[in-house]
Amino acid sequence: MSAERPSLPPVRLNSEAELARDALAAPLFVRAVRLARWAGAGTRVGAGGELVEAQLPAAAEHLGLAADDDGAAYASEAWRLAVDTGLLDVTDPEEEDAEGTVSAGENLALLTGGSPQDVLSIWLDGLDAVHADATAPVLDDFTDLVGEDGSIDFDALDWDPEAEAEFLDGVLGNLYLLTLADNGAGEGPVPLPALAASMIVPDDMGEPTDDILEQVSEAMMRLDDQFRLLEPIGIVEYRPVDEALMVEEGEAPVDAVAGDEDDVTRYGMVKLTPLGLYGVRARMLEAGVDAPAVGDLAGKGADALLDGIARYPESAARAEVKLWLAGYADGAVPAAAELLAAARGTDEGGPLRRLHCQQALALAGPEAEPAVRAVLGDRELGGLARVWLAERGAADVPAPPEDMIFWLAIDTIAAHLDADGELDELQGLIEGLSAQHSGFFDEVWRVDHPATADVLEAMGRLHSDKKAAKDARKAAFKARSRAGG
Repeated sequence: MSAERPSLPPVRLNSEAELARDALAAPLFVRAVRLARWAGAGTRVGAGGELVEAQLPAAAEHLGLAADDDGAAYASEAWRLAVDTGLLDVTDPEEEDAEGTVSAGENLALLTGGSPQDVLSIWLDGLDAVHADATAPVLDDFTDLVGEDGSIDFDALDWDPEAEAEFLDGVLGNLYLLTLADNGAGEGPVPLPALAASMIVPDDMGEPTDDILEQVSEAMMRLDDQFRLLEPIGIVEYRPVDEALMVEEGEAPVDAVAGDEDDVTRYGMVKLTPLGLYGVRARMLEAGVDAPAVGDLAGKGADALLDGIARYPESAARAEVKLWLAGYADGAVPAAAELLAAARGTDEGGPLRRLHCQQALALAGPEAEPAVRAVLGDRELGGLARVWLAERGAADVPAPPEDMIFWLAIDTIAAHLDADGELDELQGLIEGLSAQHSGFFDEVWRVDHPATADVLEAMGRLHSDKKAAKDARKAAFKARSRAGG
């Protein structure tokens, strides 16, 4: 009965203000901002916007780095990020082999005078630039690749930029899923071998072959380089592969993949930061992936809320409802009335909407009672209204008519079937509801609910009592015959 649901659970993001502070504190971003404020009219840049080599020692010194090759490399990296994110504007020279000019970019002022959204937008541009660097080919010796005109023959590298970017995005997507696993219980660091294997080892493969293990080892080493580049922009916390474990330069022992090494942390450990969750989700949304976040439904109608939380884990659904209720300016009674109105319907999703409506009303507080009492006579909502009032010890709750009792039983089971909950819980619900009424299966098949036959068939499969299961199957046959099919 359940409809197709997205594979990604909703993520709980920090506030934009917190995320913006994290972005401004990312080491590479900090260095880029400092260089953008340091640059002036006398700063010399090449035709491609890069800081000329002669200026790199001064830039490194301004950043507090050593005036050596490493310091120059860090300064050059930060300069490129400042240009790529619009913190600096570079004007190309009018003549070939001349130097360009540099000035402060419009985005530099937004870091202090703009909103958190402005800061995060600039930071995302920086993430895109670093991602592109991380997926670029490694050119240790590219002398043979340079043509007569000075251009590089990338085809000779056997390098597919789209495939490289897709692989890294896939790795980050898997890391995102692992971080959200078990309602956020999977927030610890992930071993690099496991992450690489998640992209390469087929799901249906038992023992990985030597060829597969070799591919995972190669992927580990590539990911090790990539995560070293990504960590300074603030999306991951990364413990690199222990260089002492290298068998040969650029190669990791396959034991890391096979799991024979006791201290797996030596093979690299990676964890998405809160800023990383935001950044990876932003990239997925841009790629058209449905990646919900808690709070997405706040401010939307009750119909969107009930349909949306149908796919959420329980804790995330509660958080979403609380945000929705908190943002409802007209008070608890109109909010409850809108929830109840959205819960109506005989479509396939109706039972699950009503289940989530009941759970949402539990968070609305006793102030919602007038709206709940207003639907006591409603065939679809009267049952859940009585349950809500009874749970709060309300007085003067009228007894439900028998047909409403059976209708609510069918609706409740249909909702739990659609929710794909734990089998033991569903079985307990089925047996509990059917035991509350003598002759349950003799009467329930007459219920005019679109899910009656399906629910009774499920009860026939799941009820542990053989006689009750047989009675349920008979009742299901009667229900189908009554419905004309």
